[in-house]
Amino acid sequence: MLLKRRFLDGIVDGSISLIFRRWRKPTVKAGGTLKTAIGVLAIEEVDVVPLTTITALNAKRAGYSSLDELKAELSKRGEGDVYRIKVRHVGADPRIALRSKSRIGSVEFVALLARLQRLDGTTPWVKRTLALIARHPGRRAAELAAELKQQTAPFKLNVRKLKAFGLTESLEVGYRLSPRGRTVLARLGK
Repeated sequence: MLLKRRFLDGIVDGSISLIFRRWRKPTVKAGGTLKTAIGVLAIEEVDVVPLTTITALNAKRAGYSSLDELKAELSKRGEGDVYRIKVRHVGADPRIALRSKSRIGSVEFVALLARLQRLDGTTPWVKRTLALIARHPGRRAAELAAELKQQTAPFKLNVRKLKAFGLTESLEVGYRLSPRGRTVLARLGK
């Protein structure tokens, strides 16, 4: 679930506690968490609601200036049920601290290497992707994917996997290696 920065900022300051989405099936569940640009959100409730039961107060709690504005936004989404998601900010994204950790002990590196090798599977891509991002920080994902002869969506998914290990950082456009990512790439041998 992607959220615009204005909504994320409102969740952090407490002025926003609801999100409304039109989905065929929900992409989050109650009790789960969501990593975002501003940190981790707790997903407290996920309920299907009739559009007619949404109030002006609900719209305000979702960061909209009016009920009409919220309904107009939901109407853009096409088919599916309307879901009301109750959220709260719970803290910083743990990947931020992880990616700045460039000193990796040998035991930790062996465990990380095993996990990266499992990601590689039968078609090794981890080292090539890290090296490509290192050579071209800030380059558009589509251009990087093309250089690896991949489609953009699977390439982005792979970069998100690397981000979960604290190896990459998203930029306004493209990516760069984190200090941890640079250390791992150096230890893998370019």
